[in-house]
Amino acid sequence: MIQILPYIQIVLSLLLVAGVLLQRSEESLGSAFGSDGAAGGRFMRRGFEKILFNATLVVAVLFILSAFANLLIGR
Repeated sequence: MIQILPYIQIVLSLLLVAGVLLQRSEESLGSAFGSDGAAGGRFMRRGFEKILFNATLVVAVLFILSAFANLLIGR
């Protein structure tokens, strides 16, 4: 297990980066400077965006768990 854990972390990190980059980013910088987007209010994720968001959360949790496992097993 200790030999394949770094490879698991590399794959999870690549999936996490891809998941974050594929998500919608239209409102990120504008809202930081106080601009009010045309969408107003809340943004509801639907369809593929919701699946991608949930998958990114799952990959992030798996990456964190693998990092903790690496700390515990690596000693």
